[in-house]
Amino acid sequence: MPVLNRIASFADDMTAWRRYLHQHPELGFECHETAKFVAGKLREFGVDEIHEGIGKTGIVAIINGKGGGNTIGLRADMDGLPMSETSGVEWASTVPGRMHACGHDGHTTMLLGAAKYLSETRNFTGRVALIFQPAEEAGGGGDVMVQEGIMERFGIGRVFAMHNSPGQPQGSFYTTPGPIMAAVDSFEIDISGRGGHGAMPHLTADPVVAAVAIVTAIQTISSRNHYALDDLVVSVTQIHTGSADNIVPDDAWICGTVRTFDPDVREMVRRRLSEICTGQGAAYNVTATLNYHEGYPATVNDPDQTAFAAQTAREVVGEANVADNYGREMGAEDFSYMLNARPGCYLFLGQGGGPGVHNPGYDFNDDIAPIGASFFARLVERAQPVD
Repeated sequence: MPVLNRIASFADDMTAWRRYLHQHPELGFECHETAKFVAGKLREFGVDEIHEGIGKTGIVAIINGKGGGNTIGLRADMDGLPMSETSGVEWASTVPGRMHACGHDGHTTMLLGAAKYLSETRNFTGRVALIFQPAEEAGGGGDVMVQEGIMERFGIGRVFAMHNSPGQPQGSFYTTPGPIMAAVDSFEIDISGRGGHGAMPHLTADPVVAAVAIVTAIQTISSRNHYALDDLVVSVTQIHTGSADNIVPDDAWICGTVRTFDPDVREMVRRRLSEICTGQGAAYNVTATLNYHEGYPATVNDPDQTAFAAQTAREVVGEANVADNYGREMGAEDFSYMLNARPGCYLFLGQGGGPGVHNPGYDFNDDIAPIGASFFARLVERAQPVD
């Protein structure tokens, strides 16, 4: 089964929705105008319930099928990024310093397309819950919506989401059972020493030398404290210190990111960072204080729901265009909180060539929107079929 004919018939409308959203990006939880646009479309489509203000600007909309039954959840994120766009397209961002550089405008559009189709056809039993989420990029909007009780309140039994993937063949799907995206943490290390004249370092407690030693020691966490064939990333991404060539500064600052899949590995990294700070601080006569921030957990697909989603994708794009054991990525995603609450699956939808996400030249490929909307719609129809 290719793209659903009815969805294909309003593909131009989807393009218009997406490009409007692209021109008006919003950040974090402050997706007020985006949510207003989404709610307006949902009312126009005739969905049965619209619940606004969940997770500040999130929306859960309900479409009732034919008769009683289960509720399936479909999620799209809505927020943009604090970047200046350089794509040069006619529909580029009109908001300085903001753009949809990760395709959330496209994700929202695909779920709106599915909503329009499902509202018209209702060829399913039970209900579908359409989850429009703010603050995926920062703030953990997925966690906030789960904490506010959407799974229980709307009786959601399983949940699905997808993300566009530049560089993958247009219209292809890929996913994997089990962990598909990593947990993401960040750390900061504040180093306090004793500054002085660069010509008299013996009178100082040099935080620069200590910072370099700490960064070098951090490299051993992956290479000496962890099994080499298991996935782990510990990256130092910033070092800030000093102001002149003849001054030993008083302090230094280090920060970085940690990506893991296993909670035990996550804890090991945190412990080793603390031990390194304590040990190197003592060795160089400085104080090194670790501030460790746990971020999104790993995104873990349910094996049964992954198999179901992959088979649905095959109906839409064909056997050759679906990879259901693709492997996992070190990026992170707050849909992980929803998958911790309910079984489900997260997939990637290839959008062809062009700049990657989080690139100022990026733009979502409108040609894949009907594919994503058809996939969402068929998930519902296959999960909760009418006898």
